[in-house]
Amino acid sequence: MNQAPVNPVDVSGRLRKMPASVGDPVQYKLRLGDDHVALNELIGQPVSIEFDGIIRCINCDRVTKKSFSQGFCFPCMRKLAACDSCIMSPEKCHFHLGTCREPEWGQANCMVEHVVYLANSSGLKVGITRGTQVPTRWIDQGAVDAIPMLRVATRQLSGFVEVACKAHVADRTNWRTMLKGETTELNLAEERDKLLALVAEELDALRAEHGADSIRAVQEPSLGLSYPVDVWPQKVTSHNLDKTPRVSGVLQGVKGQYLILDTGVINIRKYTGYQVRFCAPANTGDSNA
Repeated sequence: MNQAPVNPVDVSGRLRKMPASVGDPVQYKLRLGDDHVALNELIGQPVSIEFDGIIRCINCDRVTKKSFSQGFCFPCMRKLAACDSCIMSPEKCHFHLGTCREPEWGQANCMVEHVVYLANSSGLKVGITRGTQVPTRWIDQGAVDAIPMLRVATRQLSGFVEVACKAHVADRTNWRTMLKGETTELNLAEERDKLLALVAEELDALRAEHGADSIRAVQEPSLGLSYPVDVWPQKVTSHNLDKTPRVSGVLQGVKGQYLILDTGVINIRKYTGYQVRFCAPANTGDSNA
């Protein structure tokens, strides 16, 4: 079919996590330094990403041979609270012990309300995020539907709740299944009620210890999300910029933090801090595809 005209793109800069906004479908931009490239209009077009071999820490800007914790150099990974082990395992938060790497950061990011939610990305999963990160977190995981289940006073407490929930529900996304678009429709409101019943005793125990208002069940609606994908890959293979610095192909879609090319997929967030050149040729809109 005829496509709308697209101007040529030739931008260089350090990759960062793709910003996205709710729309029908989700609207994505590729962030390279201070530049933001609108991706939805490039779907169906040939694109290329070329890594120039330089990685810079997104915190201190030093050149690093390897990126840690999605964009940091090794020293920053060792000292920043955002890279501590409790980020992956929030129930291990040690802010209350006075040993947080950066107490001010912890106060602003961990000692605030978190949402425990259910999402349908590669199937039903439980997850947590700061209240301010809804629905960004759901988009980053490629969820087609998500619903808040509980609002919890702190990150650590949300971790305790998640531990109780994942005895009954998965807490991880199968990214390959997510990228194939293989999701079965679920009634998340019903799944929420089922799970709350299963963990009722654990929740009561946590409320008794941390306060009745520290964990609040909510009856908020679910949010359905659609993604700009023209063609779902039947077999998911990943591009690796460390092994193959130049990646090219027709952009067939964007979902989660992945670009879907006809040659494979690439996880943009994995390469945070990588200096790359992103190109897409001009399209006059006259081609018949």
